[in-house]
Order: sequence, then structure tokens, then C-alpha cells
Amino acid sequence: MTERCVLQRTPAGVELIEVAPEIDVERDILGQMDFKPLIRSPRPMDVRIFRNGPMGLDHVLLGRSLADRIGYDVERNTLFVNFEGFDVKTVEDVDLVRREVERSCRAIGKPVALVANYDGFYLDPAVSDTYFSMIAYLEQRYYSSASRYSTSAFMRLKLGEGLTERHVAPHIFETQEDAQQFVRSQRKAET
Repeated sequence: MTERCVLQRTPAGVELIEVAPEIDVERDILGQMDFKPLIRSPRPMDVRIFRNGPMGLDHVLLGRSLADRIGYDVERNTLFVNFEGFDVKTVEDVDLVRREVERSCRAIGKPVALVANYDGFYLDPAVSDTYFSMIAYLEQRYYSSASRYSTSAFMRLKLGEGLTERHVAPHIFETQEDAQQFVRSQRKAET
């Protein structure tokens, strides 16, 4: 394994099995080698390897499912969703989020306040429109109010833009306490 590729020894010889993003196989790998490995159908290396910060592998290594990241506080009628270190890279990932949150909300049976943690969350730009449309759908159907938080200014900006484009009030905060305070203030305004 190198920063450019992964090679594996097989009975047929050394095989190129993974290639890093933005690497030209001919120039950056084969052009630097003294021999030519077998090349059948190399897959892309996991992009999380190349990003700064935590890779968000807890849900992979520890078997932490999305359902394990959703909690409901009956007394406060608040749904907590922990997206910390969670990656949404495909339309299937978006659908998984929708299904799990919708399943929880249907089980509750009434509109809930949402507090969502977006620290260390990764949203692939290729599915961001789908993701934000899904959020708008959930918000219209299941939430009495919603607040989100992230210590990342970039993530707050990205969430704010995506939600505003869909006419969803973003209510994005830097801390969990601020997000929960917003929910409390909404509850007081309703009474």
C-alpha cells in the first residue's frame, strides 16, 4: 500500500487493486515501477484516507448503525440525531438517513423537535441536492422545530445554503447547547 495505490500478491502475480483519487495509473504508478503489475479492475481507494481529521470509521469498525445514532427524549419530545463522523456519499446513503429518521418519527406519532449533530459529517457534493431535498421533506412532515449544530464554520455555511435554497429555516448553531436552547425557546413560544 502506498499513497498512490494498493498492490496485492496473488497466485498470478502482483495485482494493482486500488488507486488513489486523481492518480493517473500510467504516469503516476506504472511510470514509477520497474515491472508491470496485473491490472484487471482496480477500485478507488477510500477518500477518507486522504482527508485531514478523523476518518469516521466508528460506525464501520464498531458496527454502529444509523439507527444507533438516533435517540428520542420523551419528556422533551426531542429527536436527537448524531451525524458525527458519518459520511453521505451516495443516493443510497441519503435514502438510509430518510428511512431511519422517518421510521423513528412514525413510531413517535407526533411532530418532534429535532437536534442534529453535524460535527465531522461529510456530504459528497454529488448528492448534496438530494440530501437537502430529503431534509426539507422530513422537516415538513415530522418536525415541530429543527436545529442543527457543528463546530465547523464550513459545514454551518454549507447546511445554511442548502436549507435556505429549499426554503427551510436553517437554525444552525456552533454548539449543542445553543441548538438545544433554540428548541427550548421554540417550545416556550408555542405555549
